[in-house]
Amino acid sequence: MRTPPFVKKEMMIRKGKFWKTESTFAYLLLLPATVFLIVFMFYPIFSVILMSFFQVNRLGQLMAFDPLGNYRFLAGRPDFWQIIIRTCVWTALSVSVKTAIGLIIALLLNIKFTGRKLARTLVIIPWASSVPISAMMWQWTYNADFGLLNHTLRVLGISDPPIWLAFPRTAFLANIWVDIWCGIPFMALVFLAGLQAIPQELYEAAEVDGATSWLKFRYVTMPLLSGIMIVATLLSTLWTFNSFNIIWILTMGGPAGTTDILVTHIYRYSFLYQRWGPAAAMAVITFMMLLTVSIAYARRYFREGAA
Repeated sequence: MRTPPFVKKEMMIRKGKFWKTESTFAYLLLLPATVFLIVFMFYPIFSVILMSFFQVNRLGQLMAFDPLGNYRFLAGRPDFWQIIIRTCVWTALSVSVKTAIGLIIALLLNIKFTGRKLARTLVIIPWASSVPISAMMWQWTYNADFGLLNHTLRVLGISDPPIWLAFPRTAFLANIWVDIWCGIPFMALVFLAGLQAIPQELYEAAEVDGATSWLKFRYVTMPLLSGIMIVATLLSTLWTFNSFNIIWILTMGGPAGTTDILVTHIYRYSFLYQRWGPAAAMAVITFMMLLTVSIAYARRYFREGAA
């Protein structure tokens, strides 16, 4: 009987002088990924944290140790607190609407009807397009002179439609809508996958007990979908909080900084103003906020999993 190739390979490894144990071989396989994480993830995080405790010149060189100087500078700026509040509003509003619309679309796509496959394909289209391309498309749509949105409003009889990206409130809402547009497909597809994993026997048993559609949704669908909803909303929260492309392409944080969120403000301070110290402090604050949200979500997820 011939020895299989993978057995020969394992025997060669075992007889080799260098690979003395399987654990050594396993550690060596993990070595490239470990080096990659240290160089491209942990070292940049450590470097930014270290930079936030120093005065830094325009070349990015550490000068004098000033542990709270950059944080005191940010705390004394009223616009910084406004940006934090705006970032929280941006994230909460966008994620809430994406979750609600995504859940409704998933429930509709879970119903059997003619053309369901085509409908599922159409839902993926915004997700298939890259975020910068979607943002540019909406930038043209919002254009006050030749944009599709204002053209439609004029056709409907509104002779003086708003200049969407020129005023603070409309510009902020316009940015939020584009982020919602880009994020709905992900939420819908994740929720749809979760709905299809729910056993049909539970719905049949509920029907036997006389449950209405609302009661089946409340007592069967939502409890079994809650785990995947927590994961999806956590990911969406992290992505939305760090969403840079949409705001930068549509308004660059304008008009007058009224659409700036933390990530665009960090970019402005670092690469436009070369204020590396305050930018590093903002990055640390952003990291701590996201870490807190992630830990809270993780604790709730594991608590529900254990229940």
